[in-house]
Amino acid sequence: MSAIQHQNFSTSISSSTSTFLGKTEFKNIKSLNVLIPSKISGVVKCVASPSAEKTTECEIILLDFDEAYKTKVSRNENMAKLQAGYLFPEIARRKAAHMSKFPDARVISLGIGDTTEPIPEVITSAMSKRSIALSTVDGYSGYGAEQGEKKLRASIASTYYANLGIEEDDIFVSDGAKSDISRLQVLFGSNVTISVQDPSYPAYVDSSVILGQTGQFQKDVEKFGNIEYMKCTPENGFFPDLSTVRRTDVIFFCSPNNPTGCAASRDQLTKLVQFAKENGSIIVYDSAYAMYVSDDSPRSIFEIPGAKEVALEVSSFSKYAGFTGVRLGWTAVPKELLYSNGFPVAKDFNRIVCTCFNGASNIAQAGGLACVSPEGIKAMQNVVGFYKENTDIIVDTFNSLGFKVYGGKNAPYVWVHFPGQSSWDVFGEILEKTHVVTTPGSGFGPGGEGFIRVSAFGNRENVLEACKRFKQLYK
Repeated sequence: MSAIQHQNFSTSISSSTSTFLGKTEFKNIKSLNVLIPSKISGVVKCVASPSAEKTTECEIILLDFDEAYKTKVSRNENMAKLQAGYLFPEIARRKAAHMSKFPDARVISLGIGDTTEPIPEVITSAMSKRSIALSTVDGYSGYGAEQGEKKLRASIASTYYANLGIEEDDIFVSDGAKSDISRLQVLFGSNVTISVQDPSYPAYVDSSVILGQTGQFQKDVEKFGNIEYMKCTPENGFFPDLSTVRRTDVIFFCSPNNPTGCAASRDQLTKLVQFAKENGSIIVYDSAYAMYVSDDSPRSIFEIPGAKEVALEVSSFSKYAGFTGVRLGWTAVPKELLYSNGFPVAKDFNRIVCTCFNGASNIAQAGGLACVSPEGIKAMQNVVGFYKENTDIIVDTFNSLGFKVYGGKNAPYVWVHFPGQSSWDVFGEILEKTHVVTTPGSGFGPGGEGFIRVSAFGNRENVLEACKRFKQLYK
């Protein structure tokens, strides 16, 4: 085994050792750092000893890649283009490391946009009833329609797209908006070009990279080649200057936006639709936070005349009803949306759904049907209202500390400016000094550098405590 090149292989454990191979007792040292040749994979297995000395026995197993069996299947070269880990697992990793370092700290998470309030009982009772019915002969059902249950599709169309020309068979029920984003990438294929807001939800870019739509990552500008990054800044009201945006096949656009929390106005979306028509582009409109809109900003792209000819819309119950774990969403694909050869996009998406998906859980769909009932809508409005109160608390806190604060009005995210500072450094300082997890803005694209995103998803006690700590840090 060559030892010319090495990588530092580290693991944090309750004790350490002075030996390298075999089984060894570790005592009273906090970490183990081992140099392993670059072609060697190391696996550390640690088991706590039951003895009074509380020793830990670790076995380091070395595997030589040159000697290990390898298949003849090449790795998808696009996977190697991806930068580090996906943003939110990376935050979770850093949070876990921090908790290991400060085991007694009360760590508060306002980072990943995961809901915390219980799902309203009117919704869970419907899922429970459907679940119990599956134990009966009359109530059992197996595979359902890949596009979703007919009654739910009709209810989504009438609830969210009334008078907008979107019908029941334009709705495709799914296991969430994020899953549909990937299915849409498969639908469009590897030869299309895409635009994204900068900053934007990282799933748009990463799924594009995986499918092979992009060039290599350009470290000097923190961008992937062949993606059009539409700069969204405080100076342009977080809406891109379309006169400077080059034409692409697909435009990913999220409003209210994740991460900036800003919603596009009717006039802005009218310009976006016109821009897409002039360029023959398709807009993938992400409306996952539409229920948080509290002014006259459009909740659907289909409120804009002509949008059905150039846009489809992805949405979700995750942030309305607390369905982040239940998993239920939908995509609306109008019949008017056609490819350059005149073929309906909806027909191809239907084929993708039928090929790659067996339909959303029937239990989750029962919950979805309850969501769009009058009682369910009222219950979801109460949950959304609670998170909006959290948002107000966070906005008021950072305003009182003299920060420039954006978003918050129409979305559960607060976008806080730290000019001239690395967003990962700010993330680290806040975590280290307040034990509060936020999200670094650069994780959403180069346009997010110098910002952090603070999520309003959290119980009230934690939000108040986090804001108290922010005031102590930045007073």
